[in-house]
Amino acid sequence: MISIDPAGQSERENYKLLVGSIIPRPVAFVTTLSQKGVLNAAPYSYFNIVSANPPMVSISVQRKNGLPKDTSRNAVDTGAFVVHISDESYIEQINQAAASLPPEESEVSFAGLTPVESTKIAVPGIAEANIRMECVLEHAIPLGGTIESPACDLLIGRVVCFHINESLYENGHIDPQGLKPVSRLAGSYYAKLGAMFAMDRPD
Repeated sequence: MISIDPAGQSERENYKLLVGSIIPRPVAFVTTLSQKGVLNAAPYSYFNIVSANPPMVSISVQRKNGLPKDTSRNAVDTGAFVVHISDESYIEQINQAAASLPPEESEVSFAGLTPVESTKIAVPGIAEANIRMECVLEHAIPLGGTIESPACDLLIGRVVCFHINESLYENGHIDPQGLKPVSRLAGSYYAKLGAMFAMDRPD
Protein backbone atom coordinates (compact mmCIF):
# COMPACT_ATOMS: atom_id res chain seq x y z
CA MET A 1 0.00 0.00 0.00
CA ILE A 2 1.38 3.41 -1.02
CA SER A 3 0.82 6.29 1.44
CA ILE A 4 0.82 9.83 0.02
CA ASP A 5 0.66 13.08 1.98
CA PRO A 6 -1.37 15.56 -0.12
CA ALA A 7 0.46 18.46 1.56
CA GLY A 8 3.63 17.38 -0.25
CA GLN A 9 2.01 17.30 -3.67
CA SER A 10 0.90 19.87 -6.22
CA GLU A 11 -2.77 20.64 -6.85
CA ARG A 12 -2.53 18.78 -10.16
CA GLU A 13 -1.09 15.66 -8.51
CA ASN A 14 -3.85 15.62 -5.89
CA TYR A 15 -6.45 16.22 -8.60
CA LYS A 16 -5.28 13.13 -10.49
CA LEU A 17 -5.54 10.97 -7.35
CA LEU A 18 -9.04 12.24 -6.58
CA VAL A 19 -10.55 11.91 -10.06
CA GLY A 20 -8.86 8.55 -10.60
CA SER A 21 -10.15 7.16 -7.29
CA ILE A 22 -13.64 8.61 -6.95
CA ILE A 23 -15.26 6.94 -9.95
CA PRO A 24 -17.66 6.85 -11.62
CA ARG A 25 -18.95 10.36 -10.95
CA PRO A 26 -22.37 11.57 -12.15
CA VAL A 27 -22.23 14.53 -14.50
CA ALA A 28 -24.48 17.54 -14.00
CA PHE A 29 -25.04 19.67 -17.08
CA VAL A 30 -25.85 23.08 -15.61
CA THR A 31 -27.51 26.06 -17.27
CA THR A 32 -27.38 29.57 -15.83
CA LEU A 33 -28.51 32.95 -17.06
CA SER A 34 -26.21 35.98 -17.02
CA GLN A 35 -27.41 39.43 -16.04
CA LYS A 36 -27.22 40.32 -19.75
CA GLY A 37 -29.56 37.43 -20.65
CA VAL A 38 -26.92 35.03 -22.04
CA LEU A 39 -27.77 31.36 -21.43
CA ASN A 40 -24.56 29.65 -20.32
CA ALA A 41 -24.06 25.90 -19.86
CA ALA A 42 -21.30 23.63 -18.60
CA PRO A 43 -20.83 20.04 -17.34
CA TYR A 44 -19.65 19.33 -13.77
CA SER A 45 -18.67 15.98 -12.29
CA TYR A 46 -18.14 17.36 -8.78
CA PHE A 47 -21.88 16.85 -8.28
CA ASN A 48 -24.19 14.94 -5.94
CA ILE A 49 -27.28 14.79 -3.71
CA VAL A 50 -27.28 16.80 -0.48
CA SER A 51 -30.72 16.15 0.99
CA ALA A 52 -34.18 14.82 0.16
CA ASN A 53 -36.05 17.02 2.64
CA PRO A 54 -36.01 19.47 1.00
CA PRO A 55 -34.53 18.01 -2.19
CA MET A 56 -31.11 19.62 -2.64
CA VAL A 57 -28.10 19.00 -4.88
CA SER A 58 -24.52 20.28 -4.79
CA ILE A 59 -22.14 21.36 -7.53
CA SER A 60 -18.52 22.35 -6.94
CA VAL A 61 -17.31 24.86 -9.52
CA GLN A 62 -13.54 25.29 -9.61
CA ARG A 63 -12.32 28.87 -9.93
CA LYS A 64 -9.82 30.05 -12.52
CA ASN A 65 -6.99 32.21 -11.17
CA GLY A 66 -9.16 32.87 -8.11
CA LEU A 67 -12.07 34.21 -10.17
CA PRO A 68 -15.53 32.60 -10.24
CA LYS A 69 -16.58 30.91 -13.49
CA ASP A 70 -19.72 31.95 -15.38
CA THR A 71 -21.80 29.23 -13.68
CA SER A 72 -21.02 30.43 -10.16
CA ARG A 73 -21.29 34.11 -10.96
CA ASN A 74 -24.60 33.70 -12.79
CA ALA A 75 -26.10 31.44 -10.12
CA VAL A 76 -25.25 33.97 -7.42
CA ASP A 77 -26.48 36.92 -9.49
CA THR A 78 -29.84 35.35 -10.42
CA GLY A 79 -30.30 32.94 -7.50
CA ALA A 80 -31.16 29.99 -9.75
CA PHE A 81 -29.83 27.34 -12.13
CA VAL A 82 -30.97 24.16 -13.88
CA VAL A 83 -29.30 20.77 -13.43
CA HIS A 84 -29.64 18.24 -16.25
CA ILE A 85 -28.63 14.59 -15.92
CA SER A 86 -26.11 13.70 -18.63
CA ASP A 87 -27.03 10.71 -20.77
CA GLU A 88 -25.92 8.97 -23.94
CA SER A 89 -28.48 10.74 -26.13
CA TYR A 90 -26.73 14.15 -25.98
CA ILE A 91 -23.30 13.54 -24.46
CA GLU A 92 -21.54 14.84 -27.59
CA GLN A 93 -23.28 18.22 -27.26
CA ILE A 94 -22.45 18.30 -23.54
CA ASN A 95 -18.80 17.82 -24.40
CA GLN A 96 -19.01 20.63 -26.97
CA ALA A 97 -20.47 22.92 -24.30
CA ALA A 98 -17.32 22.41 -22.18
CA ALA A 99 -15.44 24.68 -24.60
CA SER A 100 -13.94 27.84 -23.09
CA LEU A 101 -16.12 30.60 -24.47
CA PRO A 102 -16.33 34.26 -23.43
CA PRO A 103 -19.21 35.11 -21.02
CA GLU A 104 -21.19 36.88 -23.76
CA GLU A 105 -21.30 33.73 -25.93
CA SER A 106 -23.81 30.96 -25.18
CA GLU A 107 -22.52 27.39 -24.93
CA VAL A 108 -26.09 26.26 -25.58
CA SER A 109 -26.08 27.83 -29.04
CA PHE A 110 -22.47 26.76 -29.67
CA ALA A 111 -23.35 23.10 -28.96
CA GLY A 112 -26.57 23.19 -31.00
CA LEU A 113 -28.83 22.55 -28.02
CA THR A 114 -32.43 23.71 -27.65
CA PRO A 115 -33.46 26.04 -24.78
CA VAL A 116 -36.77 25.31 -23.08
CA GLU A 117 -38.59 27.54 -20.59
CA SER A 118 -38.57 26.56 -16.94
CA THR A 119 -41.74 26.41 -14.84
CA LYS A 120 -40.70 28.03 -11.57
CA ILE A 121 -37.46 29.92 -12.30
CA ALA A 122 -36.29 32.33 -14.99
CA VAL A 123 -33.34 30.20 -16.13
CA PRO A 124 -34.16 28.06 -19.19
CA GLY A 125 -33.31 24.38 -19.37
CA ILE A 126 -32.28 22.15 -22.27
CA ALA A 127 -34.93 20.27 -24.23
CA GLU A 128 -32.57 17.40 -25.16
CA ALA A 129 -32.18 16.27 -21.52
CA ASN A 130 -34.38 13.41 -20.28
CA ILE A 131 -34.18 14.69 -16.69
CA ARG A 132 -33.78 18.26 -15.54
CA MET A 133 -34.16 19.92 -12.16
CA GLU A 134 -35.01 23.57 -11.64
CA CYS A 135 -33.00 24.80 -8.66
CA VAL A 136 -33.09 27.84 -6.43
CA LEU A 137 -29.69 28.71 -4.95
CA GLU A 138 -29.66 27.92 -1.21
CA HIS A 139 -25.97 28.57 -0.56
CA ALA A 140 -22.84 29.57 -2.46
CA ILE A 141 -19.83 28.73 -0.32
CA PRO A 142 -16.29 29.72 -1.35
CA LEU A 143 -13.87 26.95 -0.32
CA GLY A 144 -10.17 26.05 -0.46
CA GLY A 145 -7.29 28.28 -1.44
CA THR A 146 -7.19 31.38 0.76
CA ILE A 147 -9.81 33.78 2.10
CA GLU A 148 -8.72 36.32 -0.51
CA SER A 149 -8.58 33.77 -3.33
CA PRO A 150 -10.80 30.69 -2.85
CA ALA A 151 -10.21 27.63 -5.03
CA CYS A 152 -13.86 26.80 -5.75
CA ASP A 153 -17.49 27.71 -5.16
CA LEU A 154 -19.77 25.07 -3.68
CA LEU A 155 -23.28 25.71 -5.00
CA ILE A 156 -26.14 24.11 -3.11
CA GLY A 157 -29.45 24.24 -4.94
CA ARG A 158 -32.95 23.40 -3.72
CA VAL A 159 -34.91 21.57 -6.39
CA VAL A 160 -38.24 23.33 -6.96
CA CYS A 161 -39.35 21.34 -10.01
CA PHE A 162 -38.40 17.99 -11.56
CA HIS A 163 -38.91 17.40 -15.29
CA ILE A 164 -38.68 13.71 -16.28
CA ASN A 165 -39.26 12.07 -19.65
CA GLU A 166 -42.47 10.08 -19.24
CA SER A 167 -40.88 7.01 -20.84
CA LEU A 168 -38.50 6.78 -17.84
CA TYR A 169 -41.03 7.30 -15.07
CA GLU A 170 -43.25 4.65 -13.46
CA ASN A 171 -44.83 4.63 -10.00
CA GLY A 172 -42.38 7.16 -8.62
CA HIS A 173 -39.31 5.36 -9.93
CA ILE A 174 -36.90 6.20 -12.78
CA ASP A 175 -35.72 3.47 -15.15
CA PRO A 176 -31.89 3.56 -15.10
CA GLN A 177 -31.59 1.36 -18.20
CA GLY A 178 -33.83 3.72 -20.15
CA LEU A 179 -32.03 6.82 -18.87
CA LYS A 180 -28.62 5.56 -20.06
CA PRO A 181 -26.67 7.92 -17.79
CA VAL A 182 -23.08 8.85 -18.56
CA SER A 183 -20.52 9.17 -15.76
CA ARG A 184 -17.06 10.68 -15.56
CA LEU A 185 -13.80 8.84 -15.03
CA ALA A 186 -10.29 10.33 -15.19
CA GLY A 187 -8.66 11.98 -18.20
CA SER A 188 -10.82 11.84 -21.32
CA TYR A 189 -12.69 8.73 -20.18
CA TYR A 190 -16.39 8.34 -19.46
CA ALA A 191 -18.49 5.32 -18.52
CA LYS A 192 -21.95 4.03 -19.34
CA LEU A 193 -24.27 2.38 -16.82
CA GLY A 194 -22.74 -1.12 -17.00
CA ALA A 195 -23.93 -4.20 -15.12
CA MET A 196 -26.43 -3.81 -12.28
CA PHE A 197 -26.78 -5.99 -9.17
CA ALA A 198 -28.89 -5.87 -6.01
CA MET A 199 -28.11 -6.46 -2.33
CA ASP A 200 -30.53 -6.25 0.59
CA ARG A 201 -29.43 -3.94 3.39
CA PRO A 202 -28.96 -5.61 6.78
CA ASP A 203 -31.55 -5.00 9.50
